[in-house]
Amino acid sequence: MLRTYAIYCENTHTEKNYPFGTTLAEIAADQNVDLGFPILGAMVNNSLKELTYMVYKPKTVFFIGFPHNDGQRMYLRSLSMVLFKAAHDLYPDHKLKVQHSVSGGLYCEVTNHKKPGPLPEIVARLRHRMTEIIAQDIPFERDEIRTDEALKIFESFNLEDKCTLMRTRRQFYSSVYRLDDVVNYFYGYLVPSTAYLNNFGLEEYYKGMLLVMPEKHNPNQLVKVVDQPKLFEIFKEYKDWLEIVGVPHIGQLNQLVLTDKSGGIIKVAEALQEKKVAQIADMVQHRKEVKVVFVSGPSSSGKTTFAKRLSVQLWVLGYKPIVISMDNYFVDREHTPLDANGDYDFESPNAIDVELLNANLNDLFAGKEIDLPKFSFVDGKRFFDGTKLKLEDNAILVIEGIHALNPLISKSILAKRMMKVYVSALTSIRIDSNNNIPTNENRLIRRIVRDSRYRGYSALDTMRRWPSVRLGEEKHIFPYQEEADVMFNTALVYELGVLRRYAEPLLKEVPPIAREYSEAQRLLKFLSYVIPIDEKEIPPTSILREFLDGSSFDYS
Repeated sequence: MLRTYAIYCENTHTEKNYPFGTTLAEIAADQNVDLGFPILGAMVNNSLKELTYMVYKPKTVFFIGFPHNDGQRMYLRSLSMVLFKAAHDLYPDHKLKVQHSVSGGLYCEVTNHKKPGPLPEIVARLRHRMTEIIAQDIPFERDEIRTDEALKIFESFNLEDKCTLMRTRRQFYSSVYRLDDVVNYFYGYLVPSTAYLNNFGLEEYYKGMLLVMPEKHNPNQLVKVVDQPKLFEIFKEYKDWLEIVGVPHIGQLNQLVLTDKSGGIIKVAEALQEKKVAQIADMVQHRKEVKVVFVSGPSSSGKTTFAKRLSVQLWVLGYKPIVISMDNYFVDREHTPLDANGDYDFESPNAIDVELLNANLNDLFAGKEIDLPKFSFVDGKRFFDGTKLKLEDNAILVIEGIHALNPLISKSILAKRMMKVYVSALTSIRIDSNNNIPTNENRLIRRIVRDSRYRGYSALDTMRRWPSVRLGEEKHIFPYQEEADVMFNTALVYELGVLRRYAEPLLKEVPPIAREYSEAQRLLKFLSYVIPIDEKEIPPTSILREFLDGSSFDYS
């Protein structure tokens, strides 16, 4: 007698017995699950699975589609695989490089020592070939094979970077994906077949192309592409630097660790950042009428440490820098705006007393003395402790906060008196040539470590708050990043290896019963690609020290 297992479907609120080996796709069909859009995968006991997954024990299942974060990741990985096949079919002697997210899409290049033709023609041919592949409804097939066999396959496709990654991971078996006659590797699941990818964009962008996704809540419409030249340039600059020092991918970084050379790359990465900070200080000096530098960036971007390091460089140039946190200008808790869920919306610029901030700045510029406000996060109240501030002739303000680039914040300040700096961890090192590392994942790992060490929060606490933080960034921070006079990349090529030591035990504490369990497992797998790096070489002024112990700066 064939054994059956009770499967509870959260989408239909129905429990039903299914025979051993029934696939998730068969369960979805039997339950008539209707999401309003194609089912791409499912959470099985809060762990992401493909629709080909076969049940063999009692499970709780929740089917997901494109609006789910994991659904979007599956869609994007699958599109990347289709683009990889299209590039292999049309330009077999060239290499597809998936670089980074920018302007609402994923920037990619087809590279070789010689261009295969004019860029408009390349993009048009690739787009057409992708459309053909999608129309053929070719299944994505995942195989678990011995790593030595995978290495031979990757070598045949000229994927040396994947070979380096696999060798440094040192595992017996590896998962590979097949799409017709091509094979590739991704660190997450794909959709069932190419027919699920019926909406995408591929357009020219600088010297490459932008792979454009559907909108999260309207999959029938593509994300609007917004040109971000400053952000693109900072990504390109850092990518070029990584190529020069020989660590464009995680595999090369792992090789340095295995040969006991991680100390060298730490020194070089820190030296590059210090040089960039000094260059920004020189820009301030060149613009002689600047009296305030606004520093903005999303959560866990390292704004506070950057502001302090910039102050040191301004001090070198003869200024008397004064660092002020915009948090001091929070309105009292009862006046804080609420979000859609009725929670305090600290990400809103209306949580800042803009009128007082502008009045204080203009008084300071006029030579007046002000009472500098402070804010108690315990009491949710502004207070004054007698701290006075008056600017000397060579004084300069450095004001940091997530809203510092919002024109509302500096609405009454003359443009010639201020300079705006945007900082973020714009991760340019990639897992390999076809798997980039989203910048928000780098920042989330930083925040998990920091929140645990300094705020007493668990990884689960931080992860539950993260969607709200991201929503605030999308609404209040990212739209103004191109307003910056200069951008600064706080990402450090070595940092994931250091953070792994701290983040792993925290992520392992997330219980399977929590919705965030799948995200924790995904981050753990992601971190597993990076060999741990000892932090002893990290200087006390490093931005990374803001998230660890050992900083020489005062953050109180």
